[in-house]
Amino acid sequence: MTKKTTYGLSCERARAFPIEKVLAKLGHFPTRATEKEAWFLSPFRSETQASFKVSKELNRWYDHGAGMGGNIIDLICMIKKTSVKETLQWLEKGQISFSFQQLQPLEKEKRDRLRVLYSQPIQHFGLIRYLFERKITLATASKLCHEVHYTHKGRRYFAIGLKNVSDGWELRNKYYKSSISPKDISHIKNGKDKLIITEGMFDLLSLMEIHKNLQEAYDFLVLNSTAFVSKAIKLVDEYSCVELYLDSDKNGKRTTEILKEYSKNWKDKSVLYSEVKDINEWLISRAKKRIGEKAQDVSLS
Repeated sequence: MTKKTTYGLSCERARAFPIEKVLAKLGHFPTRATEKEAWFLSPFRSETQASFKVSKELNRWYDHGAGMGGNIIDLICMIKKTSVKETLQWLEKGQISFSFQQLQPLEKEKRDRLRVLYSQPIQHFGLIRYLFERKITLATASKLCHEVHYTHKGRRYFAIGLKNVSDGWELRNKYYKSSISPKDISHIKNGKDKLIITEGMFDLLSLMEIHKNLQEAYDFLVLNSTAFVSKAIKLVDEYSCVELYLDSDKNGKRTTEILKEYSKNWKDKSVLYSEVKDINEWLISRAKKRIGEKAQDVSLS
């Protein structure tokens, strides 16, 4: 009779080890993080823009550059090129010297979720200054966005908010990037037959800053996450022309290719800002260049 192999550490318990702490022990640290997620440079390849996301709430990872994801066991197996058995033994032997923590109980997660108190026209000086730093005027931002006041873990915050089609919010301020569930696309209908698609709200605001009358010619679709590309696919056939202003990194290019397969009337506009990540970075760099040129003109006069 064959004896069933058992491991000292079960897969179930191993999957509850915090991925972020395991990555730290393996020498990988986040380039940016919020309460809900952390972004890393991929541990599987060399890159300059972080495409590796860890969901702290789900304790799962997803590599947008490779289009794959999983749990902590999958991750260690891939990084260390070990079997499941070897991975569990590696964890159990104490080579990960952090305390074992279960994920937050459901009730605590509910209490800690972001909750909207109210929204109003943008008027706080801190948010107006943040817009200025991103080279967006208050007049432009006010066409689509609001000042959203919300609570998180018993504390009050405020941010620039863009509402999505499910009545959730994308939130941005100088120190925080998050969303209030349910997360979804933002589809702004202006009654036009041409559509502009961007990844984030500041990409769209940048275009509106450059072209002041953009709403008179286009409808807008902000993905808010490239994970919602399937929702965009369902909408593109409604339009005679679809212009794509997605990020110029691998993830953005891959999303662009996916959308191009489903529409014949597309235009990839990322060549405009191919030397930077997105249209907002291009807008900021262009503004800085103009300031430099003006300063030079003054010095030569």
